[in-house]
Amino acid sequence: MTSPIVRRTSNQSGQSKKPERVNSLLLASRRFAAWTAEITLVVTSGLIPFGLGVYANSRSDLNRVPLNPVLVVTERAIARPLALPVSYGIRNVAWPTNILWTIALLAPVTLSWWQLYLLAKTGSTIPKRWLKVRVINEQGKPPGLGAVVIREGVGRWTVPISIAYLLWRYSFAFPNLGLLTLLSLLMIVGEGIGLPSRRGRRALHDQLAGTYSVNALSATSRQEQSAGDNDEAEEWQEGEELAADQTNQSPNLWRRIQQNPNLTLFGVGLTSMTAVLATLIGTQVYIQIQQSQRATKQINSQQFLELVKQLTPNSGATDEQRQSAILAMGGVNDPQSIKFLADLLVSETNPSVLDTIQQALTTVGPQAIPELKNKNQFLVGELESVGSTATKERELRQGRLQRNQQTINKILSVYSGKMEGVDLSSTQLGQSGTPGSSFFNLVLDNLDLSGVKFKSANLNQASFKGSRFRSPGEDGRWDTYDDVIADLSQAQLQQANLTDANLSRVLMNRIDLSRATLNRANLSNARLYDAKLNSTQLVGADLRNAVLERASLTGADLGDAKLNEANLYGARLGRATAIGTQLSFANLTNTDWQGADLSGAYLDRANLSNANLSATRLTGAVLRSAQMENANLQNADLSLADLRGANVAGADFKGAILAPSKQDPADQFVQTPDLGSVSAVVQGVDFSQAKNLDAKQLAYLCTQGAIHPRCP
Repeated sequence: MTSPIVRRTSNQSGQSKKPERVNSLLLASRRFAAWTAEITLVVTSGLIPFGLGVYANSRSDLNRVPLNPVLVVTERAIARPLALPVSYGIRNVAWPTNILWTIALLAPVTLSWWQLYLLAKTGSTIPKRWLKVRVINEQGKPPGLGAVVIREGVGRWTVPISIAYLLWRYSFAFPNLGLLTLLSLLMIVGEGIGLPSRRGRRALHDQLAGTYSVNALSATSRQEQSAGDNDEAEEWQEGEELAADQTNQSPNLWRRIQQNPNLTLFGVGLTSMTAVLATLIGTQVYIQIQQSQRATKQINSQQFLELVKQLTPNSGATDEQRQSAILAMGGVNDPQSIKFLADLLVSETNPSVLDTIQQALTTVGPQAIPELKNKNQFLVGELESVGSTATKERELRQGRLQRNQQTINKILSVYSGKMEGVDLSSTQLGQSGTPGSSFFNLVLDNLDLSGVKFKSANLNQASFKGSRFRSPGEDGRWDTYDDVIADLSQAQLQQANLTDANLSRVLMNRIDLSRATLNRANLSNARLYDAKLNSTQLVGADLRNAVLERASLTGADLGDAKLNEANLYGARLGRATAIGTQLSFANLTNTDWQGADLSGAYLDRANLSNANLSATRLTGAVLRSAQMENANLQNADLSLADLRGANVAGADFKGAILAPSKQDPADQFVQTPDLGSVSAVVQGVDFSQAKNLDAKQLAYLCTQGAIHPRCP
């Protein structure tokens, strides 16, 4: 591509420098403004449906459905690189939310590709067209889709964000997302500025794609400029020729390869030789590893056969010799040895030998768990098949199951903190509740059980006092993607003791914790969807941001528990004790609190829409700015409750106690505060749309500054 050389006098050149710098500055400003407008359009296309989805999800009158699997996968894909805690398990949202959030995911992607298509075919997106900016290739034509993908996908975003991410991930800034955002912004702006100041500078994304950003002047305007002012037309022509000359001086990668074929062939040859050498070395290493593994397996098999001979009934070996052979077999750590020991644990009757077998399996460690789990499930099936009539046979099989359970208990105790990925799903490690069942009690106090899968396991009456079911993972930081978390979903933990246990973010959907003790336990961000916590002790427990949707907490003790921002949508809390409980900002939509005690509870800004609070005790409760639309407050005791700012539209106050009754002088146990100090508990509250207010209630409301059409 050649272009004529335009000669200028030194005077002309000097006069053109200042307008050229001004035009360059104006072009850079318009480019930045166009890019900002493009990003704003993309972000807005996602934020608007996302915000609408959040609003729809807060509505209590909409049916709830499981979150779209596509959204779940996307959420996890984003959480991993950003070290965010993954959202897992069953998660229900309002049905419009599913649609709106899917649109929020697809709309930015669709709009981005549409802008790329316009840029590829016309050289301008709509914002660039408005601001008279155009992208062209070296021939002065629109760049095409391939060049645009390299320009925007690689140069504009991938390179700067990758550099920012690496600096963030391996520096003190990790895992602060604010600093990652700042670094990414600086890298993107720095990449867009281009090379050090010089005439015709280009950003990295333009250099990679072989493109140029120029003024998008129409042919008509150029003709008008040419007719009106010949000097301006000549200056425009010189600028075009200069751009063409710079194009020739800045060859792209393909042109450089064509100009240096020898260097290219050398690079290809060197790469090929390196690949061949690496393949040969890798193959040799693989062969040696396989040979070593086969040799080790053969040696272990020979040792196993020799030890089995000593343990056969007709070997004539003494108990001491048998015990030595069992311990040696535990040191072999071979799958067939583990299976043999697990079977021997069931069939052996000698107490001293049984202790040795348990010791050997404990030496094997977590590798023995899968075989012990299989044997556990087999023994449970045998025990159920016997029935309760054959007493001796049942006792024999109960003893076998108990030895199996004891061995698993010992392994979990010895290898605390090293049990990640151990699968004890559907394992019987607790009381079955049937007459004549095993009397084994699982005791795992003050241990690290992070990563253990207890899904559907029977852990009834087990003790986990002070134990933790979650650890920070390899990065040593809490609330990041690699946190090691146990799975207790659908497990049976009736009457279990989990006092002071760390169950934060643990998956416990449909778990049965009836009559369990979880006093002062950390259950923040835990997933307890459809869980059973009937008559459970949760005094002082931390349940902030926990998901308790449709959970059953009938008769539970939540005294002084922290449930700030928890999700209890549709939960059942009849006759629950929640004295002094913190429920600020909690989602209590459609909850059933009939007969519960919420004295002194903090319910400020909580969502109690359609909640059943009939016959509840809300004396001294803080309900400031709470959403109480259509709540059932029949016969509730609201004396001394703070309702300022609450929305009580449609709430039913039939028989509700609003005015504090006079205290019986004989009752000195509970001291009510002076009425004058709480005279403004309903001040400014609009009761215009409240239901079933009687004359006495209205009289109290009007005297205390509430709003109602019948107030004078």
